[in-house]
Amino acid sequence: MTSHVSGARSGAAVRSSERTGIGSGWLVFAAVLMIFGGLMMLFAGIAAIANDDVFVATRNYVYEFDLTGWGWIHLIMGVVITLAGAALLQGATWARVVGVGLAGLAMLANFLWIPYAPFWAIVLIAINAFVIWALCAAPSPSER
Repeated sequence: MTSHVSGARSGAAVRSSERTGIGSGWLVFAAVLMIFGGLMMLFAGIAAIANDDVFVATRNYVYEFDLTGWGWIHLIMGVVITLAGAALLQGATWARVVGVGLAGLAMLANFLWIPYAPFWAIVLIAINAFVIWALCAAPSPSER
């Protein structure tokens, strides 16, 4: 009878460690994607600020802003997302909530950026969707 109880405990310990491994894996995945996506936004922002001729927008775009303004938005968001991804990689719990919020804002900004760089905007929208999914799929610190 004693062996049955210890067997149940070891099984629970194995499941617990498996969840921790999966959870930390999702957080590392999200952090790497945040850093990668943030750097991509940062470089797109630098390109838009440095040379307005790099991007060509469609005519009569509803959300048309000055390209330099979009460049600054992307540059600032890219820096903040990259820093939040680095904090998440270091284990900061606040970075999960901030990461979900920033990824949502980045999805919106990249949706509005589609006329300027359609391929990159769609790639960044997909990356940010994976970031949100990975941050929400990872178990909370209390479950680990």
